[in-house]
Amino acid sequence: MRLAIFLLTGFLVVMSIPAAADSIPLQVDFTAPDARQGVAVDAAHVYVIDNRTVAKHDKTSGALVARWEATPEIPLVHLNSGVVRGGKLYCAHSNYPMQPMVSSVEIWDTETLTHEASHSFGITDGSLTWMDWHQGSWWGCFAQYDAPRGLPDRDHRWTRLVRFDESWRALQSWAFPAAVLEHFAPSSSSGGAWGPDGLLYVTGHDLFELYALRLPRGGGVLEHVRTLPTINAGQAFAFDRSGSGLFYGIIRSEKRVVACRSDDLAGAR
Repeated sequence: MRLAIFLLTGFLVVMSIPAAADSIPLQVDFTAPDARQGVAVDAAHVYVIDNRTVAKHDKTSGALVARWEATPEIPLVHLNSGVVRGGKLYCAHSNYPMQPMVSSVEIWDTETLTHEASHSFGITDGSLTWMDWHQGSWWGCFAQYDAPRGLPDRDHRWTRLVRFDESWRALQSWAFPAAVLEHFAPSSSSGGAWGPDGLLYVTGHDLFELYALRLPRGGGVLEHVRTLPTINAGQAFAFDRSGSGLFYGIIRSEKRVVACRSDDLAGAR
């Protein structure tokens, strides 16, 4: 068992990494200065995301290939996660911790790492922290937080999952189950993606835990299927859908990008 150190709202927090998580064999492990918010991945590269930067790294060597940083013309302040689809990198963005909450999806060309487009949601009920493409729809998480970072009449329990069509029109919405929300507190869900088994996997902000969820047959609350130990300390992660079968995440306290076999996550229970 190892220890992980985090700085949360001005307080130093030391957490133990569960022995099951610490025993998962790593297939990728490299240092990346931008490893603060999450990762996205395609067939050849890993995209490491910080608040105002996106760094493109070679998937095999970990070497830095290109880096984009926000400018006065594109004044992004809180990128939080990403997913690659059709040669484009889509990143969740918000004005966190400012209020009222404003969110957008920011889009880059993965070949040149040129910022190409932005879809603004404007003022939103929650901060967009992650999104994914699954079964012909976009899925996004709008996070709420406990005081003092949240709204006066909201806390982490108001975090919600929204399903959109391809043009980002909202179709449906779900709440998160209480058993998972208690592990989000006092923050929210920082990462999420649909897994190869058809379940929705999400992380909180700091814990080495991965929560498997499914859509309910009735009602508006997601169903908690199981909790797995994982290699990443919360934050945004990515399933490599190019065929490697790897699961990528970050350990932000150590500025590391790590990956394991997706199958090894289930085996670590």
